[in-house]
Amino acid sequence: MSTLANPAPRTTAPGGIPRRTGKRHYGTHIFLAVMAVMWLVPLVWALFTALRPKADTDKYGYFSVGGAFNFDNFVQAWTQGGFSKYFMNSVLITVPSVLLTLLFASMMAFAVSRVSWKFNITLLIMFTAGNLLPPQVLAAPLFEMFKHLTLPYSFSDSGNLLNTYISVIAVDTAFQIGFCTFVLSNYMKALSSDLTEAALVDGAGIWRQYWNIILPLCRPALAALGTLEVIFIYNDFFWPLLFIQSGDRLPVTTAINNLQGQFLSNYNLLAAGATITVIPTLIIYLVLQRQFVAGLTLGSSKG
Repeated sequence: MSTLANPAPRTTAPGGIPRRTGKRHYGTHIFLAVMAVMWLVPLVWALFTALRPKADTDKYGYFSVGGAFNFDNFVQAWTQGGFSKYFMNSVLITVPSVLLTLLFASMMAFAVSRVSWKFNITLLIMFTAGNLLPPQVLAAPLFEMFKHLTLPYSFSDSGNLLNTYISVIAVDTAFQIGFCTFVLSNYMKALSSDLTEAALVDGAGIWRQYWNIILPLCRPALAALGTLEVIFIYNDFFWPLLFIQSGDRLPVTTAINNLQGQFLSNYNLLAAGATITVIPTLIIYLVLQRQFVAGLTLGSSKG
């Protein structure tokens, strides 16, 4: 009788469909919400400051809502900072660096994950260990190496690799290959080995297996890594500033220096310039958002 009076809670919905009885992760949701707010506050505050004239900020203070709101700071920052020219410089550095990084990393990942040979594990460990080395440690040796590497003046107006886009592209590619190789090798290992075995039986060589079979299946991972690499390389400030001495060849991340006054800084103008530099990476992320999320989650449940 007691069992009938106090029936056990139902674990199935009407129709025999199992009902979820898992715990609600309120703590996790609160933590993620707090972290999201902490990440958004600086961006929202920069946009708020960029929309206010400096005169109104000086009159009412930064922590106020009084005064006008317009896009004058963005127009002034674009013209004074020369962002159109610097954006093109960033494109000339970022696009080749990302394409070369993904190409070389995918080749190396295929070699260490889909081909059985003597040094595949050793090379993967070396590429992974390279990510633990701070890039700034090699700044002086790389600078001296590029300085003493003689090139014809028809190829470089400095007579060496300094003050060229090639030096920045080479260094960005070299330092990003390790991370991409590690990610892509784990992704390729999750693919069925029957794919390459069937292709090998049909007479497909290594290059055909890589280019026509494995690489198309890695599009979600490549899209995710491409999005990350664009953000990493586009936002890089150190290497271009080290290797490029000519101001008209610097990327957009250095254009904000043109907005600095000699004796006074207009923080509203600087906020507008910083917001302008964020727009390209934001657009790329929004366009590739679906592929980015798919590349991060696909294969996560595989052993």
